[in-house]
Amino acid sequence: MRNATAIAPLLALCLLATAATPAPAQQRLRERIAQRMEQRRGHDAPAASALPAGTRVERDIAYGPDPKQRYDVYLPARARPDTPILFMVHGGGWRNGDKRMRNVVGNKAAYWLERGFVFVSVDYRLEPEADPLRQARDVAAALASMQRRARQWNADPAKTILMGHSAGAHLVALLGSDPDGLLRQAGARRPLGVVSLDSGALDVPALMGQPRLPQLYRDAFGSDPAYWRSASPQQQLSRNGLPMLLVCSSTRRVPTSPCDEARKFARRAGALSVPMQVMPEPLEHGEINDRLGLPSAYTRAVSDWIDRALMQVRR
Repeated sequence: MRNATAIAPLLALCLLATAATPAPAQQRLRERIAQRMEQRRGHDAPAASALPAGTRVERDIAYGPDPKQRYDVYLPARARPDTPILFMVHGGGWRNGDKRMRNVVGNKAAYWLERGFVFVSVDYRLEPEADPLRQARDVAAALASMQRRARQWNADPAKTILMGHSAGAHLVALLGSDPDGLLRQAGARRPLGVVSLDSGALDVPALMGQPRLPQLYRDAFGSDPAYWRSASPQQQLSRNGLPMLLVCSSTRRVPTSPCDEARKFARRAGALSVPMQVMPEPLEHGEINDRLGLPSAYTRAVSDWIDRALMQVRR
């Protein structure tokens, strides 16, 4: 009930504000309010009781000097040698978000910890201090740091899966598009694959040409077409790209359809012989994130894809 109580004033604000706002601006206003509502819903960190019994958490491991350059490591109760790693990157429009938010950690950590994974949730510097390309470098540095330490948690750095939601999905897709670029520069080992949870920025130049583009994209990517290409998974994808699972909301249309973007990205991957699967889900943007890990065909499909990716490890 606490979340419902907190969200109710925002709903009332939405009704009042949109009634007094010219029609062309109403959609942008609703998008900003919806983003605030999603942040409110996911703000609280998961209670310890929501995680499997015996879970241990090592918090705020530094990978750089900035207070946002930290990650948390969630350890299963019975870690076996060579445990796989799920490395999670939060969303928030490149400007908001936090590694401890319930919708970032909660259901996903509970599910994969129960399956014996180490779950890592990372923070990175945000807009306006850091643009998306710098944020991707932060995530790459965090991954390299975690992989160097992995053996102390009985984890195998070669068994790493990258996952991200929304802006975080853009960042992991960008890193996975050309692992010989930012990941190698940071000293990270090649992950086994990427799970992108409803990115709306797979083709940044095409995105930035959309009419009535929400301001958050202009704030993030600016006005330089050369920068758009450098921060765009579609344009950076190489023949050495990582296998990817592109989960997309089939109900979302603004500013573009994420499933249309994912299919276009997958077509380019096919031409380069990079394994890529598109998984449309009839869920809202926030639900794609929050419901992953709950008992469902959706969770099983993502879990099966990750298990198949783990089979790539050569023994």
